[in-house]
Amino acid sequence: MRTVTIYDTTLRDGEQMPGISFPKSYKIQIAKQLDKLGVDVIEAGFPAATQGEFEAVREIANLGLNARISGLARLVNEDIDRAIQADVDMVHIFISTSKIQIEHTVKKTREEIVEMAVEGVEYIKSHGVECMFSAMDATRTEVEYLKTIYKAVEDAGVDIVNVPDTVGVATPFSMYELISELKKALEVPVDVHCHNDLGLAVANTYAAVKAGADQVQVTINGIGERAGNASLADVVILIKAVEGLDTNIKTEYLVETARLIERLTGIKLPPNTPIVGDNAFSHESGIHAHGVLSEATTFEPGIVTPEMVGHRRRIVVGKHAGRHQIKKLLEDAGYAVGDDVLTKIVDKVKELGDKGKKITDLDVITLAEVLMGEVRKEERVIQLDEATVITGNRITPTAVINADVNGEKKITSAIGVGPVDAALRAVAELVGKQIRITEFRMDAITGGSDALAEVYVTVEDEEGRSFTSRGAGADIVMASVDAVINAVNYLMKMRNR
Repeated sequence: MRTVTIYDTTLRDGEQMPGISFPKSYKIQIAKQLDKLGVDVIEAGFPAATQGEFEAVREIANLGLNARISGLARLVNEDIDRAIQADVDMVHIFISTSKIQIEHTVKKTREEIVEMAVEGVEYIKSHGVECMFSAMDATRTEVEYLKTIYKAVEDAGVDIVNVPDTVGVATPFSMYELISELKKALEVPVDVHCHNDLGLAVANTYAAVKAGADQVQVTINGIGERAGNASLADVVILIKAVEGLDTNIKTEYLVETARLIERLTGIKLPPNTPIVGDNAFSHESGIHAHGVLSEATTFEPGIVTPEMVGHRRRIVVGKHAGRHQIKKLLEDAGYAVGDDVLTKIVDKVKELGDKGKKITDLDVITLAEVLMGEVRKEERVIQLDEATVITGNRITPTAVINADVNGEKKITSAIGVGPVDAALRAVAELVGKQIRITEFRMDAITGGSDALAEVYVTVEDEEGRSFTSRGAGADIVMASVDAVINAVNYLMKMRNR
């Protein structure tokens, strides 16, 4: 089976992003993780850039990793010497070949550029080190000139040629045609390095592989200068799962590696990032979730599973959630709920979702615990009909409770030091002064101003019997009222027995 070599440039391009600079300790940590992932070649940096960069590249080169270590160098002997002194396995040299870059940066004739490239390759090979040559801005260079310079370095002994889409202007169609042409003209392996300026880095890399490219340059999470580079995870899964080609990447470490780069760079991946994003294998819609729970391939690609990339499938609860996924979530958490309680949970979840609340698994579990602890409807002494609370900086907090008490309609009101206190006093009034609240505690289950509140209330009657109950909801006043009414119902149930 054809194997595509994975060349990772995270350690080089990471430093070219505004605000990001990997210290040596980070570079070593990333290099070890890339080796664990199974990357074939790690471009460890630009040894001639600084003394610190040189020391980092040399230390990585001497870690004894399975991956080959490459160092970047300009077509200058001093740069090449510095890379060789860093003990790299390969020196990657480059020079611009497009008309616009020759005129504005290199300022040499085309013949001189070819001669410089050949001399650089010969100099590296004379030191017994592998050599990669890049014609920078290759996708804006005339194809015939590309063939000329690549053939010249091939004759000089280069080990691999790289075709960079330096400013990210290629399309999958143009990249396919270009690599096809070069593969016909060259004997040495061909590599591609695609930038993401137009959002096509992964597509262009994939097109190059389809056209016969032997090696691809990628970065973890697609980091790199400007809009970044082709993402390793996306490219590898396309090559393996879609194209059926082989790589040496251990895909089960893709998510783990992505998380490491997130942490070290401080750049958080959007949740909808393909393959490694939080939502890559998440489902909320009731139809989708039901299908996935029955057969994963109904609403997932099938050719790639969450386990394959080190991920996990998540059934996300929201207003689009269905009974099946909420029931499955609760069963996985060890809760067996009846149909009546399940209906209440589903209705409550949809109600919270309509209010814009982001609902977590813990929210659902808390709702289940609260609703499972309620007194059955036919045994309730108090059935709440309506609760109104008024408060403000110039208004005494006042609560009015309208409820059915033992079949009799009652309305009570009370004032308090705050809206919750007023509401609790009004509920106590419903059954007489003999009921008092001895303990009240409230916790936010999740963070944010819209967090679901969980209220614990203990009520006691005149004979010293007490009961603790819970309420939960986005409205802390109503959660408190629900908790108190449920506790009172239990007390009255105990008294009646």
